[in-house]
Amino acid sequence: MSTELSDWIRLDKSLSIEAESGYTNLQGNQYRFGEFLCLFFGKTPPLGTPASDRSRWQSFAVKYAQYPQLSLSQRRSLISNTRQFLHELKLSLETASEPPPSKLPRTVPIPRKQADPRKITLEQSLSTLAEVGYKKGELLKRLGLFTVKDILFYYPRDYIDYARQMRISHLNPGETVTIVGSVRKCNCFTSPKNKKLSIFELIVQDNSGQIKLNRFFTGTRFTNRSWQEKQKLLYPLGSIIAASGLVKKSKYGVTLDNPEIEVLDSFVTNIASPKVGRILPIYPLKEGIDADLIRKVIVSCLGAIEQIRDPLPVALRNQYGLIKLKEAITNIHFPQTTDLLTHARRRLVFDEFFYLQVGFLQRRQEQKQIKNSAIFVPEGKLIEDFNKLLPFTLTNAQKRVINEVLEDLNSSTPMNRLVQGDVGAGKTIVAVFSILAAIQSGYQAALMAPTEVLAKQHYRKLVSWFNLLYLPVELLTGSTRIAKKREIYSQLKTGELPLLVGTHALIQDKVIFQRLGLVVIDEQHRFGVHQRAKLLAKGRSPHVLTMTATPIPRTLSLTLHGDLDVSQINELPPGRQPIQTTVLISKERTKAYNLIRREVAQGRQAYIIFPMIEESENLDIRAAVEEHKKISETIFPKLNIGLLHGRMSSVEKDEVLTNFRDDKNQIIISTTVIEVGVDVPNATVMLIENAERFGLSQLHQLRGRVGRGSHKSYCLLISNSKTPDARQRLSVLEQSQDGFFISEMDLRFRGPGSVLGTRQSGLPDFALASLVEDQEILGLARTAAEKIVIADNHLGGMPSLKKELEQRYQKLMGVNILT
Repeated sequence: MSTELSDWIRLDKSLSIEAESGYTNLQGNQYRFGEFLCLFFGKTPPLGTPASDRSRWQSFAVKYAQYPQLSLSQRRSLISNTRQFLHELKLSLETASEPPPSKLPRTVPIPRKQADPRKITLEQSLSTLAEVGYKKGELLKRLGLFTVKDILFYYPRDYIDYARQMRISHLNPGETVTIVGSVRKCNCFTSPKNKKLSIFELIVQDNSGQIKLNRFFTGTRFTNRSWQEKQKLLYPLGSIIAASGLVKKSKYGVTLDNPEIEVLDSFVTNIASPKVGRILPIYPLKEGIDADLIRKVIVSCLGAIEQIRDPLPVALRNQYGLIKLKEAITNIHFPQTTDLLTHARRRLVFDEFFYLQVGFLQRRQEQKQIKNSAIFVPEGKLIEDFNKLLPFTLTNAQKRVINEVLEDLNSSTPMNRLVQGDVGAGKTIVAVFSILAAIQSGYQAALMAPTEVLAKQHYRKLVSWFNLLYLPVELLTGSTRIAKKREIYSQLKTGELPLLVGTHALIQDKVIFQRLGLVVIDEQHRFGVHQRAKLLAKGRSPHVLTMTATPIPRTLSLTLHGDLDVSQINELPPGRQPIQTTVLISKERTKAYNLIRREVAQGRQAYIIFPMIEESENLDIRAAVEEHKKISETIFPKLNIGLLHGRMSSVEKDEVLTNFRDDKNQIIISTTVIEVGVDVPNATVMLIENAERFGLSQLHQLRGRVGRGSHKSYCLLISNSKTPDARQRLSVLEQSQDGFFISEMDLRFRGPGSVLGTRQSGLPDFALASLVEDQEILGLARTAAEKIVIADNHLGGMPSLKKELEQRYQKLMGVNILT
């Protein structure tokens, strides 16, 4: 069966949705994305397809058959190549279908048919525009821009505001300004002190004075001579440039901090144009793509904005003071005033948050309708016996959360609850009660942790409790012996083994549960969506309890866990003393060593943490391996000192941790591998070197490794940084022990990815929205979404909103959707 050109619209949409959804291969009711594309390219190519393109067409069928096995980057590359191939082929077929002009000889190339600006459509290829053409269209494809709609929704990353233009002689530190002047000198060279650092230097002059601007690039490709020569050509002597940024004082006088620099090209010469105004948009670019091209193409496409339908109901827009979508898109690109830009951004940020929250709430409502999970008995002998065995009294917060969890488990609706708690708040106890409820109801449970160290810590705790209840527990990790693995697989299948603790090893195909009723996931954000989904698929709608020792601010919680029920253990067990935290400079390291000597003399133990394993040529960071040798030989020669880091084998890690736990080593030198999962009550000192290299939340987690016993504990943060910002950030830990407050401050200082300890944290990929700056808009969007979902969960009365939601939610959430 041959492929019709009319089929391509559906195909292009499918490719776009797959890219926007994070390459999840989850599209379609009948087929998954890879299967659908494999079938599509299995058809005969359209009539007129050149022989060379026919072979490429067929090769795509083979590639998409292998799509489920491809990595994320391979899927991204394949879809990009597919879209480019289809656009080229479509243009080729459309051109070939036009009869050649009769008056022109055959040897003269047929001119490309130019698009009528009055008839530009949203789905039109950019290559057909008069301002673009084939060659420039190829460049735009490198930015993922194929159609008119693509470029209209390609938002600026920054702006140069000519209304705030100042003369160089009038600059004052602390102001954000724009200057315009001519280039007097341009140079780019490799730093004599660091061969991997390239320095770009620009001297700019206006009629009031001169200013020196510097930008720094780290990496071998930036020290390449040809790259450096290209930078010089970008800013020829005498050219007029605009530079925008924060004014800072340097040894050369005032300068702009990491400025945005724009050559005032032909597009900006008419800066008073009614379309452009005095606020110039700055777009994300790639090498070889001119900023002038992006702006010109967007201006030529503005007429197509009239075809964009606004999916938000008028009443909702009026209630929350939102401008129309068409106005927002126009003014996000070329605002006449800062007020218009503010209104445009507010509307578009609201949209990003709103569709995400509607999607979350819909999923939550749908989950509440499911009634096929096991019903666990909240009371029974196991739970009663465990209560009697506990050597301590549960806090009121623990009791409250346990009751919330047991109530969820006593329902056929699958539980999907997140338990947040500060370091040492007692989250594991909550997990134990839920596991016991599952076991006494005749079901199995699985507990998955992100690291082997943490999995083993959970295993040891559970064994100590479950042995008293005569319940078997097993541990499954990558280092588990083959014979032991076979034994575990067998016991799981027969149902003899009620609880399995492990790492990613739990999602292996050989792991088959007889009756999996509960899944407990620790530090959920460290797992990919597919890993979590694969574990859940081993049971029939199992209840899910997730735990995190990383307190998450409300804004992060709504964007990561908006479809979960959230419980907070906001109370520490009695007897936990606050940890005395002190920030020191390098010269004060002796004070830290003296404190360690004093504590060790009293029978206590200490941690010394370094951010790296080995010395780096680029960064002045004290490294674990080198410092272990130095500290062992010269600082504490009479003490036993262990070394722990991520490159060690599991056996080596176990040996080091066991020796420390048994007090055979008084000090352990480690990287952040001990951030979670190490519980040694006798340890009372936590010394962290190069503390400025860590996030506040990570430092708080490390601090939580001490203060776990009855003795007074200390956390010492040594910083080499001389910047006031670093000192201000670290002082937060001196002032507070509240993990939620600390994570909120970390969010403001470093951004959301860093709070979670990893940039790949499953956060939505917002085009404009900031979880730091736009918290108020997020709250409004959540409120609006709740009202919409309560009134009409399936959006049957709002088809345009429903259609937009399907695309936006998938795009925003990417691979974070928990299926």
